[in-house]
Amino acid sequence: MHKDLKHEEAIAKVKDLAKEIKICMFCTDLGEQPFATRPMAVREVDDQGNLWFISSADSQKNLEIKQDEDVQLIFAKPSSSQFLSLFGKAAIYRDREKIEGLWTPIANAWFEEGKNDTNITVLKVSPIEAYYWDTPNGKMVTLLKIAAAALTGKRMDTGEQGEIEI
Repeated sequence: MHKDLKHEEAIAKVKDLAKEIKICMFCTDLGEQPFATRPMAVREVDDQGNLWFISSADSQKNLEIKQDEDVQLIFAKPSSSQFLSLFGKAAIYRDREKIEGLWTPIANAWFEEGKNDTNITVLKVSPIEAYYWDTPNGKMVTLLKIAAAALTGKRMDTGEQGEIEI
């Protein structure tokens, strides 16, 4: 089923998928091929639909964002048939309050001085375009629908997909 989402419903879908999937491929330097890609954990999706990450100030990703703020985030959780592709603009901040709010003990693995490390930045990605694929009924129902479609020869309803406009 094709279902485009707007405003609050769109933000809710991005929040749901980002929370469920957690890790995305964070792509920068989109004008070059191959573009730079690395896994990143989403720390928050705020009420405006912006996605927030913790990043090192001297990382290659931050250097690339300073040159070109266009980014592509690709989320995939094949085990539950959930996918999100999001294009947006990234900005780098050193806001201590935001760092405190996003901090998690696992981030200590990347920052020797913990959350007080002066090399910590936060990245805010403001979505411009996004597209999602989701199976709201879950994996088991989807597998049953696939099996039924295979047995009957009828086309199956594979779930929802559509554009997200925030």
